[in-house]
Amino acid sequence: MELVEQAMVRRARLRIGLLVGLAIGALLLLAGGLSYAVLVRSQEAQIHRELAWGTSHATIPGPPACSWIFRYNGLITDTGLNPPPPGFPLTGALTSVAATGVTEVTTVTRNGTTYHVRTESRNDGLVVQAVFDARFQLSDRRHLLLAFSLAAAVGLLVAVLTGALVGRRAVAPLAEALTRQRRFIADASHELRTPIAQVHIRAQLMARRAHTGGSAASLEDLDRLIGGTRRLGEIVDDLLLSAQLAAAPADRRAYPPVDLTALVGAAVAAEADRAAERQVTVAADLPGEALPVPGVESALRRVAGELLANALAHTPPGGRIDVSLRSGGDYAEFVVADSGDGFDQADARRIFDRFHRGGGAGEHRFGLGLALLQEVVTSHRGTIEAEGRPHRGAVFTVRLPATRPSAPTERVSGIRRLRVRQLVER
Repeated sequence: MELVEQAMVRRARLRIGLLVGLAIGALLLLAGGLSYAVLVRSQEAQIHRELAWGTSHATIPGPPACSWIFRYNGLITDTGLNPPPPGFPLTGALTSVAATGVTEVTTVTRNGTTYHVRTESRNDGLVVQAVFDARFQLSDRRHLLLAFSLAAAVGLLVAVLTGALVGRRAVAPLAEALTRQRRFIADASHELRTPIAQVHIRAQLMARRAHTGGSAASLEDLDRLIGGTRRLGEIVDDLLLSAQLAAAPADRRAYPPVDLTALVGAAVAAEADRAAERQVTVAADLPGEALPVPGVESALRRVAGELLANALAHTPPGGRIDVSLRSGGDYAEFVVADSGDGFDQADARRIFDRFHRGGGAGEHRFGLGLALLQEVVTSHRGTIEAEGRPHRGAVFTVRLPATRPSAPTERVSGIRRLRVRQLVER
């Protein structure tokens, strides 16, 4: 239970931190993208203005290192101070514009840079081609991208850290609320146990007195009252055990070793009379010596008792329940298999939900039963699995870590087998 709550709190903190980080990262990306777009647009506009000025005036408008002007009137002349880059002028564009008179604007990528070229025919019959080397503009763009990438990385890191801090503070009330809820359940359970026990005892005394001179109706009402108070006590015990299992690790004591062999044997013996009354055979296959596991004895006793009670409730007269316990080295495996109603394997996980009612459950109350068993087993760092088929029985398997790895041991009397008598021949 507590592990689930801690996981919920961690996920909430992580989600808030990521959302804050993504929001700030998106703002940085948007700002960087807008700045880059504005820079590119302004540079392109400046380049085209210089090209237009150069072709109209037939002279270099910018620094000599990045601009060249070529005149064409049958012969090509260069007005640049520096030699033109390889591949220029574009003679095809000069002859085409001279023939058609249509201005051509193109971009050429070569020599590790980008050249913007404008070829235009003047009114005096002269064709002028202006070439602009954009290497400095491209360098400015790369520097801007690098600066924004570094800023975005640093900003995103700061945003994630800030988001984590904000998430921790934002989720703190949730964690505190969960702690208070556990305390309330534990306190309420403790407070309710005493009055419920008193009512149950008084109802039993009244029933004993009524047996001597009471009517049948009164006796039936008292039996119902006793049954109701007993169920209330079971609910309170479930709530209290759930709150104890959900306690913080600092509040828990170290689990002492519990003899699972004796515990399961006692649970089988406790259900012997009820199994005989229901005409159900119970067979137990237990090891001949102690099988210690670390845990809370009352909680583990509840696991064994609840699984047996659940099997009895769903096994018809003439059915069979097989209980087995074995050591798997570093774990102990406890299995309860019955030949009862079973369930659809698709509901194998849902039967551990609180207050779940499976198909054909009728008036049977699951309550916290199987859900609480899962909490108990999980809090003991174990696992519980359920397998079943409709009308073909069910198998519940519990695995708990053993106190120490067990080597194969010599049985005291081979296999100790307990069998509850069967009232009718199958």
